[in-house]
Amino acid sequence: MTEPGAEAGLRGARVLVVDDDAAVRSALRVNLQKASYEVILATCGEEALDEVRRQEPDLVISDVRMPGVNGEELLIRLRAGWPELPVVLMTGQGSINAAVQAMRVGASDYLIKPVRKDELLIVLERALQHRALRQEVAHLRAELHGKASQDDIIGQSAPMQRVFALIRSVAPTDALVLVTGATGTGKELVSKAIHDQSPRAKGPMLAVNCAALPEGLLESELFGHEKGAFTGAVRRHAGKFEQAHHGTLMLDEIGEIPLSTQVRLLRVLQSGELQRVGGQETVRVDVRVIAATNRDLREEVRAGRFREDLFYRLNVFHIEVPALRERPEDIPSLAMHFLRRYATKHRRPATHISPALMLRLQQWRWPGNVRELEHAIERAVLVEPSDELHEVGIPDTEPGGALRPPAAVGPAPATDAGPPSAAPAPADRSGAVAPINPKPPLSGTLPEALDEVERRLILEALEQEGGVQARAAKRLGLSRSNLHYRMQRLGIQRLGVLFG
Repeated sequence: MTEPGAEAGLRGARVLVVDDDAAVRSALRVNLQKASYEVILATCGEEALDEVRRQEPDLVISDVRMPGVNGEELLIRLRAGWPELPVVLMTGQGSINAAVQAMRVGASDYLIKPVRKDELLIVLERALQHRALRQEVAHLRAELHGKASQDDIIGQSAPMQRVFALIRSVAPTDALVLVTGATGTGKELVSKAIHDQSPRAKGPMLAVNCAALPEGLLESELFGHEKGAFTGAVRRHAGKFEQAHHGTLMLDEIGEIPLSTQVRLLRVLQSGELQRVGGQETVRVDVRVIAATNRDLREEVRAGRFREDLFYRLNVFHIEVPALRERPEDIPSLAMHFLRRYATKHRRPATHISPALMLRLQQWRWPGNVRELEHAIERAVLVEPSDELHEVGIPDTEPGGALRPPAAVGPAPATDAGPPSAAPAPADRSGAVAPINPKPPLSGTLPEALDEVERRLILEALEQEGGVQARAAKRLGLSRSNLHYRMQRLGIQRLGVLFG
């Protein structure tokens, strides 16, 4: 008679048995090996965690009552670090309620001691089959999501073909990747494509915007914290490195990380180990890191704002995403892609773009890159009542995409729609932001109106402080890096350069 585990095609699955009773461990090992399972033994919860990190079993069977880290605490730790790993708990008759409660927080099943051989094999078979089904579903979803994300990276130009070739080269490996390029070029999509085409595609893909968090919160977000580590830390928190175990972590705007945090990050990248904020326990993580930035990190190193050793650790494989102005031949495909997306999303009639408008799209330099083009097409789709787009919210352009001189642009004709929208304030030769024009009334959606208010406040602060960002940031109650990030997001111009 064939054993249930073998009949189900599960021969060779690696099972970790955790029990402080040597007789129980021995009996389970004999029965499981007869059923063609590979068996790993551990005497306590701490040893079990070490074996999981070292040997990556397919399933864990653990006693509930053990000294030190008991079965319930082991379950909680396994759920946090290895959420897809099935855990079966063993308990005596007097602890059935505890086992049932454990199932509510993630145990796959439970067994009553003394464990019968037939029941043991049936429970293991069921847990492993459920895991296999979950993995298959996750794989199919990853394939589907990977195709969708790959479709979002559009480009037949030579610069983009080079990017695609680099993605194909590095994706199957675990190498660290540094993705650089101006804001809005699609660094996030490149990072996602690398993950989706990698062996880690079944694992999580998480991202942290390093510019959006102050130093203390950034360390907690990346490395986690222990209960009581600081005011408000009411429970243990697993950071993004732990949450991305067996997956990929994208560190966006890596150039904004403070020097003190850079030291901790370098240690994790070199050793694969971290300590939560306020903790002493060493946690091992298996994470692929993709770093992205719009800064010149070599220049940041020379200026003393970025550690040289961290730069060389991150710069194992470099992908530079070209600006949209460097690949104008991709603009028609991108524009039509965004047209179809937002016409469907907003149920609008637009189906094509007029030849005159397409020419203007190709002439404009797109300082905000693909993101600016996407937002321009979405706005145009929303306001166009017919099936053809004729206008988007960009200035008139000359061949080559430069703005026409201000003298050549006459005042906009008066219409019933009210005054024209305000353009970003120009910068003079000294670097100061020019005085702001009288403010038009707010309009559009609530997020658009809030962005406009934020833009006005930043421009006013820059004007009042003579264009000095450090003083403007202090006036606004922001850090300098946070102000820089907001200026980039809102496309605010200074020193002749458009952040966007």
